[in-house]
Amino acid sequence: MITGLAALERGWETAVAFWPHHIGEREPGSGGHRPPPGLEQLRHALQHLFERALAPLAERLHRLGASADQGSVAGVVLNVGAAALVVAGHLFPAGALYLIAGMLDLLDGVLARASGKPTRFGAFLDSTLDRASEGVVLAAIGYRFAIEGSAIDAGIVVLALLGSFLVSYVRARAEGLGAECRVGIATRAERVVLLALGLLSGLLPEAVRIVALLSAVTVVQRIACARRGLRAAD
Repeated sequence: MITGLAALERGWETAVAFWPHHIGEREPGSGGHRPPPGLEQLRHALQHLFERALAPLAERLHRLGASADQGSVAGVVLNVGAAALVVAGHLFPAGALYLIAGMLDLLDGVLARASGKPTRFGAFLDSTLDRASEGVVLAAIGYRFAIEGSAIDAGIVVLALLGSFLVSYVRARAEGLGAECRVGIATRAERVVLLALGLLSGLLPEAVRIVALLSAVTVVQRIACARRGLRAAD
């Protein structure tokens, strides 16, 4: 029991070391403490950990002449491969390939920083290809449900696709008007993990329903965030 508690304490201390701020750190100019880490901080911390793990690979690829844009294109190719596996009914390998493609989504950003030349076009290309990647995989899942005679699940795939596109659109539109809008329970990373787990576990219909629901919640969260930000700016 004591050993287990000690392990938990060490794990918590390690996690806290990667938060954008530490637990109990005071806000500048205030007498109170910052709130405990929330979902956004957790997401950033995990992203930071993965990026640190990928940094040596990114450095090696950069020395070989690879670019961030090539990484983005490679991610699309892998996602098309995952979609083809879904269409063929090979769901487990499709899930594994989809996860690998999701890791490339982080790698291209690390590659851009390793080159010292991140570009606005590269960011634009990455976001555009992300939408294409997600769309082609969901389209393949919808096809799979359709040929299996599951019309309701095929329809839910369409709602999941609509929700995922709206999540990105609401943020882009809000930020285009001057309001930062990165909140939400289901960003692309969460959606990729959920769909991959659904493919790997054989619980694909359940995973798609969760993605559709959480995407809708995220859209509402971002609309509320944009409303606050834009009204404060008016």
